Amino acid sequence: MFRLTKSTFSLCRFSSIAASRNPRFLCTDPNKTDEPFKVEEAETVNVPPPPSEKLLVLGGNGFVGSCICREALGRGLTVASLSRTGRSSIQESWANNVIWHQGNLLSDDSWKDALKGVTSVISCVGGFGSNSYMYKINGTANINAIRAATEEGVKRFVYISAADFGVANYLLQGYYEGKRAAETELLTRYTYGGVILRPGFIYGTRRVGSMKLPLGVIGSPLEMVLQHAKPLGQLPLVGPLFTPPVNVTAVAKVAVRAAMDPVFPPGIIDVYGILRYSQQKSYKSSP
Repeated sequence: MFRLTKSTFSLCRFSSIAASRNPRFLCTDPNKTDEPFKVEEAETVNVPPPPSEKLLVLGGNGFVGSCICREALGRGLTVASLSRTGRSSIQESWANNVIWHQGNLLSDDSWKDALKGVTSVISCVGGFGSNSYMYKINGTANINAIRAATEEGVKRFVYISAADFGVANYLLQGYYEGKRAAETELLTRYTYGGVILRPGFIYGTRRVGSMKLPLGVIGSPLEMVLQHAKPLGQLPLVGPLFTPPVNVTAVAKVAVRAAMDPVFPPGIIDVYGILRYSQQKSYKSSP
């Protein structure tokens, strides 16, 4: 009896409160029926899907660039490439999924159309020759690309540079001066979104015309030995010669991560950093 009385009291109390808040909730007139609740339809808002990540690889048909394109496609990214020759000669299925652009970073501005809709850039542009030629290819061409990417609002820029090799820096003066000039420009323009990778000797299966050069035969054993000999790199004059080689797949993996992972630290990543990041678990790119 007590439980029934208590339940009845609770029900009456709930009804009175509800009626005070909404007169239509409970009707006391016996000649009228309760009006049903009127639920207004929520306004439909067209929310656009998250923007897709589009990566532009400068020099995407080269040894390192082609590996980067393949790695990025494996991450589900939209991948474009810009180079002087355009489409790669590689006859593999993944190459059909790359948007190939032809252009010269040292000439007119027609190549800038390739930056439309791009969220990140990875530059593998570089070359050898006379000092003046090496400075233009390694320095001026990349500086032009960095400035154009800034103007287009590209969020992140990764530059494949080169480790210091002591005496070699003097023998290839234009090469290294161009590289360092491009690095300075990148760190100035992209304080929070610029990453510089400084690998040493990059090995892997390299194509030269119709031939394939298995550089891993030399590079892989050297990497296994020298990656644990970091203190030797501090020796005067000869120290840089102990810089360990790195696999092209590792460089590609870290470059793509640096271009697409917003928490990847900006700045200069040496060969030991490249080896460390390449061994970490893969990140998941944004949808």
